[in-house]
Amino acid sequence: MEINKRRFSVFNSLLIAGFLTVFPLGNLSAQQAVLIHSHNDYRQRVPFYQAYSQQLYSIEADVYAVEETGELLVAHDPEELGTASTLDELYIEPILSLYKRNNGRPWKNSDNRLQLLIELKTPEKPTLDCLVSKLNKYPEVFDPAVNPAAVRIVITGNCPSPSDFSKYPSYIYFDGQIGVDYTPEQLERVGIISDAFGRYSVWNGKGAMIAPEKKLVANVIEKVHALGKPIRFWGAPDGITAWNTFHNMGVDIINTDKPEACSDFFHNFESKNFSIISDTLNLSEEVTRTDRLDKTTAGFRGFGKKNRMLTKPVEIYTPTYLNDGTEKPIKNVILLIGDGMGLAQICAAQTVNKGLSFLQCKYVGLQQTNAKDQYTTDSAGAGSSIATGQSNCNRYISMSEDGEVYPSLSEVLASDGFACGVVTLGNIADATPAAFYGHATERDNTDEITDWLLKGTLTLLNGSGMNVLTKRKDSRNLVEELRPQYNITTTIDDINELKGKVICIDERMGQATTEESLSLLADATHAAIDKLKETNEKGFFLMVEGAKVDYAGHANSLPGSVMETLSFDKAVAEAMKFADSNGETLVIVTADHETGGLTLVDGDRESGHITARYMTDDHTPIMVPVFAYGPGASHFCGIYPNTEIFHKILNSIKQIH
Repeated sequence: MEINKRRFSVFNSLLIAGFLTVFPLGNLSAQQAVLIHSHNDYRQRVPFYQAYSQQLYSIEADVYAVEETGELLVAHDPEELGTASTLDELYIEPILSLYKRNNGRPWKNSDNRLQLLIELKTPEKPTLDCLVSKLNKYPEVFDPAVNPAAVRIVITGNCPSPSDFSKYPSYIYFDGQIGVDYTPEQLERVGIISDAFGRYSVWNGKGAMIAPEKKLVANVIEKVHALGKPIRFWGAPDGITAWNTFHNMGVDIINTDKPEACSDFFHNFESKNFSIISDTLNLSEEVTRTDRLDKTTAGFRGFGKKNRMLTKPVEIYTPTYLNDGTEKPIKNVILLIGDGMGLAQICAAQTVNKGLSFLQCKYVGLQQTNAKDQYTTDSAGAGSSIATGQSNCNRYISMSEDGEVYPSLSEVLASDGFACGVVTLGNIADATPAAFYGHATERDNTDEITDWLLKGTLTLLNGSGMNVLTKRKDSRNLVEELRPQYNITTTIDDINELKGKVICIDERMGQATTEESLSLLADATHAAIDKLKETNEKGFFLMVEGAKVDYAGHANSLPGSVMETLSFDKAVAEAMKFADSNGETLVIVTADHETGGLTLVDGDRESGHITARYMTDDHTPIMVPVFAYGPGASHFCGIYPNTEIFHKILNSIKQIH
């Protein structure tokens, strides 16, 4: 991660220079870790307050001195002076009021700093003298010698000669220029260095800068950083691609006329970036949570520092393709569902890991995820539609609106003599796994759902959530009622140590994936395959869910999404390995829906770094891919509703039964 190392070295130099004394090093999720400048702020619909509400670091005001009145008017051009407001009205008075309200700080309960960049449109004298006279009245707000949290004042435009810097109060800093040979004393008074982007590039912010121009810009950044100063480009492209490019290149202060949009892009920025890194010290301790989960998963603790740490790639399995796409008989079916895993989530994980096992599949289709009653589905509607071949309404678990039970693949195949298993890296009573063994008109009715386990349909059920079996509204302990049919354990290590049917409630499976637990779902999948193949010679059906790609989408955590997708991919690899060794197994990989509306902003194939953002914290109705491997895989190509997966699986198996 050369980009990050360069960025952190810049932050270090700025810390030494006293510029970022309150910003936590390397914590990109902190509001001001990415410094944003509201250019020509007075032209915003609500000057000052729009930028202030976003906790932007820097705000710009252009001023003209009116000698007759001793006032400073804020305007861009002289023609605007007739209707212009004063600097006091637009900036000084609001700042004074807020400092009083916030106990001498720009923001309550925050150490973030505020910079006021004042461009002198009229000559230094008397403009700067007038400004100093105004600011001198409030040392507790503008002088860091009096208040360390004081507003930082930087002068640009008609600045005095560097030799005259010392004639002004020490709290006044100046906007430096490239190529000026400052003395050490003069350099101490340089607050930032601004330059015109158009001097180096004609890039308009779309696509990428051409290499020669990018090199020129990089050289300028390097020169400024060598002086220990932050750099800002004015007249630069102003949009997501440009902001991200400048940030990655080490531009310290992002210049924008769109303060709210720019702030939104950089907000919680650590959760919008991911790569394999060896140095994890600079990761923040912040936990990304969501309140968008349902009853069974509402206690999920979120994605913290350990869920953003990956020090090496996950091994990619290369299949043999020996039976792939053939019309040979199918004995076993393994259906793997990445909950919330859309194409963008797949692409992000592929970029970071430089490949995925399930992307080795040659047979690919698209499934439409819509629920029966809504264009955008939830996991109940989509999971049930895949499980039963019947279009289901949102929140219904494999059941019609009238209470008619829709038999699931597990129930249909178990009645035909197949061993059936459900494995989830989440709660066993959550919507997707529940759709493959239970029925209910409301996904939160976990008592009703888990009562269906008493039917004994499944040979194996594995996931987290012992509480849904023991802490029920009816005060029953379902574990005791299940014991005559099932051996119950709390670790996947026991799945094949116990004879007969097994319910394994391993609470590790409900926790966010870390590098140490990346293999947990794969290990559970391997154990499930061994269990099912030994239980029944006729064949088996296994559904495996990567549950927490969905959680990451709800939490808008790109690192969480990548880690959960990589965990899911390792489980797919186990299925593909078995299919290759067995020769009679069909593997299907898909999702129930996409979560978060994830969009990839940019990335680096060489380093594996990816930047992406979410447009919602909910599900989206976009189609999701279907990957198939093994005999019968070709039948899963094309575009079809999610209900067709059920029928395609049954038709594939019925070819030999």
